[in-house]
Amino acid sequence: MTIESIGTWAGEVYKALESNPTNGLGMKSLKKATKLRKDELMAALGWLGREGKISLSENDEEIVVTLV
Repeated sequence: MTIESIGTWAGEVYKALESNPTNGLGMKSLKKATKLRKDELMAALGWLGREGKISLSENDEEIVVTLV
């Protein structure tokens, strides 16, 4: 895992979220859409969270990620 790879994964997550900007995506859907492993997805979300580009909420006991 490198900084460059995390940035690439963050780009994949961002693209997936752009395709569904109003409702966001649950973690399972996001993982499926990006084909990232759990640790890769978490690193990407950390990157995007640090940049202030995502919002996390809970919906029916699932974490939902949306773009800000």
